[in-house]
Amino acid sequence: CLLSALRVFFLHWSAAAARTGASDMQPNQVSASPHSYVTKAPVTKSEQLLKLDGHDFTMRPGFGGPAIPVGVDVQLESLDTISEVDMDFTMTLYLRHYWKDERLSFPSNTNQSMTFDGRLVKKIWVPDIFFVHSKRSFIHDTTTENVMLRVHPDGKVLYSLRVTVTAMCNMDLSHFPLDTQTCSLEIESYAYTDDDLMLYWKRGNKSLQTDEKISLSQFLIREFHTTTKLAFYSSTGWYNRLYINFTLRRHIFFFLLQTYFPATLMVMLSWVSFWIDRRAVPARVPLGITTVLTMSTIITGVNASMPRVSYIKAVDIYLWVSFVFVFLSVIEYAAVNYLSTLQERKERMQSNRLPCTCGMTHPGQMMMSNSYSDMDMMTTGNYGMSCYVSVHVCVQNNPCRQN
Repeated sequence: CLLSALRVFFLHWSAAAARTGASDMQPNQVSASPHSYVTKAPVTKSEQLLKLDGHDFTMRPGFGGPAIPVGVDVQLESLDTISEVDMDFTMTLYLRHYWKDERLSFPSNTNQSMTFDGRLVKKIWVPDIFFVHSKRSFIHDTTTENVMLRVHPDGKVLYSLRVTVTAMCNMDLSHFPLDTQTCSLEIESYAYTDDDLMLYWKRGNKSLQTDEKISLSQFLIREFHTTTKLAFYSSTGWYNRLYINFTLRRHIFFFLLQTYFPATLMVMLSWVSFWIDRRAVPARVPLGITTVLTMSTIITGVNASMPRVSYIKAVDIYLWVSFVFVFLSVIEYAAVNYLSTLQERKERMQSNRLPCTCGMTHPGQMMMSNSYSDMDMMTTGNYGMSCYVSVHVCVQNNPCRQN
């Protein structure tokens, strides 16, 4: 009995101890469970060195103080296309920004800078530069995004990227193809006015570097230069704007071969009809029509590659004057043919009114006289036959014929 009582007591005590231990452990487990599912992003050594977690990089450096100076320089890689139809140009360039952000300063015994790729750019403040009047632009990403960030121990930052941009260029084509065009690429901050960000060329005119091998098939690049102006927006204020200006002069030799020489030859070809006999209708009419249609094709081809401007271009004046010369050569033949026909009718009417006299020459002798050759007999046609019939009838009705 004693052993049975001890066994029951031991079982009850074990169960009570188990319940007490479970209740003591449950709060600890619940409190620890949230930490078991929360993971913190690992902090890299560069971020620890730059102390990115200790600063708010959504604001510009020196917020509340004077405007932060941001220097810019550009290295032009290529000038790809110039389009008169779309009134734009495309170029590829290296755009570099220089500023100082003391929040990025770090201790260094060797005073060496650190270079990063585009991944760190998204975590710090960078100038919000954009291209004014641009139609399309993109940052190259082959094989990786072409972005470079270099930070110096004192907080100076170099931010470089490779960009291709297509921007608008207002062209005056009134002297085309003897024209000279000036285009500009405009750089400006989108959000920060001149009170917050001072945009300037890092080294003046030397801030723009170009490759000597840059060339265009249709233009001669005369010069590149930089300027700085202030742009005003009524709703936001004044902004610093940087300009990359370049002047282009068009090559004329291509248009001499494709437009001017063919048009000149068509005008000279239309003048050949002046030396062709006016009675050779099958020779003169096709020649005039061919030259007119050729000039129309040349004019259409030139206008197809040009924008639909509302003013007259220099090439239009030359082509339309040439077209008028060709057209007048056709009108000249029509006028000559019409006037010669009137003259022949007058001569026939006068011959029909001639009086009949005795001793009139035999009609056959009249037709074969020395004043007409065989060719004239073939070309005069009906006029000669009418003259012959008129004289023959006159001789038959003449009473003096019996003598």
